[in-house]
Amino acid sequence: MKWTWLAGGCLMMALLSFTVSQKKIRLFIAGDSTAQGYDTTKTLQRGWGQYLASYFNDNVRVVNLAKAGRSSGSYLNEGRWDSLICQVRKGDYVLIQFGHNDTSTNPERHVVPDQYQKNLMRFCEEVRAKKAHPVIVTSIVMREFENGQLIAKRPHFAEYVELARIAAKAAGVPLIDLNRQTTELVRSMGDEASKTLYFWVKPGEGPNPDESKQDDTHLRQKGAVIYAGFVAQSIREQHIKPLAGYLR
Repeated sequence: MKWTWLAGGCLMMALLSFTVSQKKIRLFIAGDSTAQGYDTTKTLQRGWGQYLASYFNDNVRVVNLAKAGRSSGSYLNEGRWDSLICQVRKGDYVLIQFGHNDTSTNPERHVVPDQYQKNLMRFCEEVRAKKAHPVIVTSIVMREFENGQLIAKRPHFAEYVELARIAAKAAGVPLIDLNRQTTELVRSMGDEASKTLYFWVKPGEGPNPDESKQDDTHLRQKGAVIYAGFVAQSIREQHIKPLAGYLR
């Protein structure tokens, strides 16, 4: 019964998406809170995925299905990946960015390194089975400074970033090394200046008067726009066609 319902849902979503956007290439995003879109009337928090469409012309439609708190494992376990892959059709692209929550100690999120790599490989295989194009994206850097030096405080985070690079090479798919790009930018800006990219908010500064954060993982609009630009830049530099031809 479950699989019958899922198959029916897949068919319905595929027919609807084909009717609405027959000529456009869809660019799906599977990921976590750093890519997710947010309600701009309620918070100053942003994800790079909600600004990616602004770098393309009307031939590309971005479908941002990133969700806060999700690892590659929980994205699968909750059926979010099944929902995404149901909608994918020939010629579409799927950006895959997980890692932040895979390293979490929370058992509902944590994914051991070997399984993390297997999950990324599975995603790529299933996208290709739809005659679509997977692209692996490494996790954005966490803005963590100590004595003026950018460091990685979370255990194993760098290991998972490297595993994503290895998975892309093994699968033979493009890699957008967003971690490298964001690391270089944050390091060059330094501790204080780089706070303007991340979710540092003073009370009364945004639409929610009670919102107060010193968050070195998530982004504000400035950071999200720039990081989305890095993704677009990588697509152009790697000549990922036909996407590169549709960049503004």
